[in-house]
Amino acid sequence: MADYTPRLKQRYRDELVPRIQKEMGYGNVMQVPRLEKIVVNMGVGDAIKDGRMLEAALADLTVITGQKPVVTKARKSIAGFKLREGQEIGAKVTLRGDYMWEFLDRLLALALPRIRDFRGLNPDAFDGSGNYTMGVTEQLIFPEVDYDKVSKVRGMDITIVNTARNDDEGRALLVALGFPLVGTTPSVAAAS
Repeated sequence: MADYTPRLKQRYRDELVPRIQKEMGYGNVMQVPRLEKIVVNMGVGDAIKDGRMLEAALADLTVITGQKPVVTKARKSIAGFKLREGQEIGAKVTLRGDYMWEFLDRLLALALPRIRDFRGLNPDAFDGSGNYTMGVTEQLIFPEVDYDKVSKVRGMDITIVNTARNDDEGRALLVALGFPLVGTTPSVAAAS
């Protein structure tokens, strides 16, 4: 098991790095953008009234990512939302290494095609530094989640953090990996 390499990571190393280097005109292979981490964040506003909602969200995130989530707490009190500072209101998971590559592979190959009326991802959701954030409206798109055990349909934010210096480099990396961004043509290698 020690010599196992996720298939998307292997494809990135063998096919995509040389191709991106050639397309973008990098002189050194170390200039090619690479993934650093993926952060999956699930806000649970219902946890203010019912603590079991947070436990269900933690269980869903654990099943989806294969890693134990961290509980996030409110930074400041907001009277209009009946929210107190330090109250538990969400969960997040930071994926790195092989866990990150496996999650990304499942997201692209299994989860995104299961979204109803899916027409592609927003190509403008970059932050200026090449990082990409997408929102998912329901956790049921992941096949690991048991539909019968879901207490409430909940959305999540998925942020892909990479070493790109700008949005164009980040977009080139994500399109090469197979992200179905609207208005971009998928690469030949991503389709295979």
